Order: sequence, then C-alpha cells, then structure tokens
Amino acid sequence: METGENGIHPMRKWLWEKQAERCVRNLCRNGFDALWVADGAEALHAVMERVGHLERFGLGGSETLRQIGLPAALAGSGKTIYDHWRQGLSADEEHDLRLMQGRADCFICSANAIAASGEIVNVDGIGNRTAAMTFGPPQVVIVAGMNKVTPDLPGALQRVREVAAPMRARSLGMETPCARSGRCSDCDVPQRICRVTTSGHRRPLRTAMLVVLVAQALGY
Repeated sequence: METGENGIHPMRKWLWEKQAERCVRNLCRNGFDALWVADGAEALHAVMERVGHLERFGLGGSETLRQIGLPAALAGSGKTIYDHWRQGLSADEEHDLRLMQGRADCFICSANAIAASGEIVNVDGIGNRTAAMTFGPPQVVIVAGMNKVTPDLPGALQRVREVAAPMRARSLGMETPCARSGRCSDCDVPQRICRVTTSGHRRPLRTAMLVVLVAQALGY
C-alpha cells in the first residue's frame, strides 16, 4: 500500500481531514476555538503564531508537544517554561513546576481523547494538567493528533481505557496491570495513573482554549 507525505496513505489523510472538519465545527459550537492543520510543522507554526507573544508557559507532560518541537521552539524564543519533564529535578522542584503551570500566561498540553461531537477527555494521575486546563492560565492550547479523535464521548472514554492509559503507563514504567496486559482492569494498585477524569463539554467560563488538531498520528 503506497503512502504519501509523512508516511500517511492518501485515503487515510483524506478521512482524517473530513473527521477533523466535523470535530472543529463541533468544538467551536461548544465554545472552544479550534482548527486543524496538516502536520506537526504546521501545528508548531499555528501555536507560535497564536500565543508566541506571551511570556510564561506551562507544559503538560506530553509526547505530542515534543514530537512537534514546541518546548525547543519556546526555549529558543527566550520564554519562561514550567516543564516538570526537565532532567535532574528534585521532587520539590518538580512539584513547584507543576504548581507554576497553573499560574502561567499559557498552558499547553495534549489530550487523551477528543470526541468529534465536540468534547475533550483527559485522565490524570496527579491532576496538575486537568487543573491547569480548566482554571488558572488565561490561555490554554491543546495539540492532538487525529489518532486521538473518536466519534463521540463514550468512544473517547473508551479510548482512554483501551489505548491511552495502557500505553502511557508502560511508557512511564509503571507497575500496573494495564502496563503488562495492554488493557484496563480498573486496578487499585499504588502506581495507578487513572485517578482524575475530566470531560470538557463546553469551554470553561474564564479560560480561552484553542484546540489544534493535526492530521497525523501523535503521542499516545
């Protein structure tokens, strides 16, 4: 099977674009600002163009942001970055950075799942991401690949359990059943990462929120 630009089959790319159009339309109907772009390079450009004038950025733990080169771009622009994924942090330093993410000018992260019907679903272990996404920073940006888009809200919640959580737990080296079996068993182990679930049905009243959908697979 032939693939096109970015290794994506042309029919897959076409389908993702059609799904993205519907998703953007419904997100906007629910009060979010939303757009879709063709690839990570366009996503990076769109984010920097929209929020690059701000100075203090909180970064959620996200493979997607690293894949599109956002942390490096912000650092290269001389921005203040609150990133708890920095190497060599003490436990107290990491905790303080998580707190500062909620006090930044802009918080940028990805999502565990986005429903094409216009909802955004996230599951956290600590809760700094879900907290910063909903209240604190005046501007929030969510970057997500089309692999995270599902038809509806039940599908988004199912994706978290069956795809995002097992992959994330394994990537973090967690001692959870899903990290071994690849499926959720609603466990009660100490390292369980599914502890706080948020479903963004509408844009939070005091938070501007931009969703950038990327027509390629990114993150978990």
